[in-house]
Amino acid sequence: MKKLLSLILLLSFTIKAQEIKIGTQTWTTKNLNVSTFRNGDKIPQVQDKKAWGKLTTGAWCYYENNPTNGTKYGKLYNWYAVNDPRGLAPIGYHIPKDAEWTILSENLGDQAGTKMKSTSGWENNGNGNNTSGFAGLPGGCRDYNGNFDFIGATGYWWSSSEGNTSYAWFRNLANVNGNVGRGNGHKQSGFSVRC
Repeated sequence: MKKLLSLILLLSFTIKAQEIKIGTQTWTTKNLNVSTFRNGDKIPQVQDKKAWGKLTTGAWCYYENNPTNGTKYGKLYNWYAVNDPRGLAPIGYHIPKDAEWTILSENLGDQAGTKMKSTSGWENNGNGNNTSGFAGLPGGCRDYNGNFDFIGATGYWWSSSEGNTSYAWFRNLANVNGNVGRGNGHKQSGFSVRC
């Protein structure tokens, strides 16, 4: 029990050390990279393309099923994992609502995306200046058919807000501009998660 408590405190400290205050909000500076829900239940890793496209329950994968991509970009989660009642975010955190993403981008003002993008890692001179400390990376996505795309060019992050029975809201940063994009993504898509 003592070892477990020490491990929990260490993990808590590690997460706390990777936070940044932006306006009135506190954000993690890295994409989520957990394989269990908050209650300890395992989140299935789904590599098979056809299986991914049929999911209606929570799952994760690495971009192109390559663990090296996970080290840099974190895991990609479908929205069913985001919305699972067991909780995807670690204790003390939550997945931001669509309105919370709006507050973030409005606090940063003009060229909010440039201020949120990391200073390296973006293709075609698309790096940001990261003045916000958000350190957004272009981790790409997995579409609802199970295909991987856009690593190096675009980063996608889920919100916890549902658009309708098939779609949920997300934000994205791209190498081609300094904007923060907003869209409605298919719930089976695999996007990054910030808390």
